[in-house]
Amino acid sequence: MLFILITAVSIITVIVTYLVSQIRKPKNLPPGPLWWPFVGNLPELKKLSKSLGGQHLALAQLAKTYKTNILGLKLGNEYVVTVFSYRIVREVFLREEFEGRPTNFFTKLRCMGKIQGVTATDGELWRIQKNLINRHLHNLGLGKTPMEEMIRDEVVEMLSALRDDGSNVKVDKFIAPGVLNVLWTLTTGARISKNQLDELLDLFAARSKAFDLTGGTLALYPWLRFVAPEWCGFNLIQEINNKLKKLFEKIIEEHRETWHEGRNDDLIYRYISESKAPNKNSAVFNDDQLIMLCLDLFIGGNNNTSGTLDFGFLLMILHPDVQQKVQAQLDTTFSKNHILEYSDRDKLPYVEAVILEIMRFRHVAPLAGPRRVTKDTYLDGYFLPKDTTILLSLHSINNNAEYWKDPENFMPERFLDENGLLLPHEKLLSFGSGRRRCVGEVLAKTCIFFFFVEILKNFYVSVTPGSKLPSSKPVPGMILSTEPYWATFTERS
Repeated sequence: MLFILITAVSIITVIVTYLVSQIRKPKNLPPGPLWWPFVGNLPELKKLSKSLGGQHLALAQLAKTYKTNILGLKLGNEYVVTVFSYRIVREVFLREEFEGRPTNFFTKLRCMGKIQGVTATDGELWRIQKNLINRHLHNLGLGKTPMEEMIRDEVVEMLSALRDDGSNVKVDKFIAPGVLNVLWTLTTGARISKNQLDELLDLFAARSKAFDLTGGTLALYPWLRFVAPEWCGFNLIQEINNKLKKLFEKIIEEHRETWHEGRNDDLIYRYISESKAPNKNSAVFNDDQLIMLCLDLFIGGNNNTSGTLDFGFLLMILHPDVQQKVQAQLDTTFSKNHILEYSDRDKLPYVEAVILEIMRFRHVAPLAGPRRVTKDTYLDGYFLPKDTTILLSLHSINNNAEYWKDPENFMPERFLDENGLLLPHEKLLSFGSGRRRCVGEVLAKTCIFFFFVEILKNFYVSVTPGSKLPSSKPVPGMILSTEPYWATFTERS
């Protein structure tokens, strides 16, 4: 009897000790709510995200509740910290110990089984992949002739389609193919076929809506893939991965068959050339890495660029006075037959202010990151243990009344001085900062400028008669999107 009692007390003691360790916070962790054993703050965050319309809004509300610019949570067994002020976000961008990426199960699943590509990697592997992309973009001239020609060709196709029938255009379905074709040409050397285009857009849409930025429930409880693979999304992401891998394997094989020494005219050829150089590490240069590198470019570039343009044309519908001012500046600055160049943006301060305000007012990626803390450190006086995940709330910076007057209103003039010249805009961190600044920043900016300016130079955009006037309120997700809307593009004389 005594043995049974001692055993029972021992078991209870172990359980209580474990439960206490599950809810105990590390000393000096950033403020935040108490957490539950095993699940941490996950139930509270999910409930709040649903009621407020987005994870970024739920995190901001919790930060407001606990009166902090650095919010500390525990999701499952992972510490997750979210930063809200410009000063601290910029510090995270610039400090080396915050350059890591999470290495959890979901990150590996996203990368088809292991950490690879450029978005989810860090350290030497990330540096090599990033430098390869940068070299390819530099060879294209970044904002210069080859890249501009590539984008201009796509714009010509889009303008032709609008002239044929611009009466009832579902804008997101019209913009995304144009952006994806630019990225496809950059990567594979040719425009994408219609069947491949439709398939890719459907796969990317499903992928972006499947999980939140922390990976969702599956990231926290990987064992769910064995008991509820459909419910947790495991089967979905596996199906998407398999389809994408098969598509890119075929394209890479075609490139290998036509490659010759010195051929670097698209990203795949350049990667093959690099892999054949003497003493190249096969763990860094292989087909799996190349597939993930391509996917990182497509997913990041397409979602962010097409999403920004989608919001841009929506805001022109909702603010026709702004659209008229954009078109007036274009008309007075250029002739109708002027061939647009990226350098022309310097002659269009109001147009540039409008584009900046679109990115501030409806930035499609409200949470930048996630970052991984690579060693025990401190941030603004708070302790962050090694491997803590950090999210950066760009949405909070873009909507902070201390930085922006009337941030809830769409006002391009906030980026102009009294003489109508463009003001510095260092607090707009749409593409990040520091060494992990977006590698496709110039490409994205060039696409946005050309698509936005050329379409408004040639067409007036309005809501399709008889359709519902859309709201500018974003649809929540890892990437914010517009409500579906239909527009009429009327050719200007």
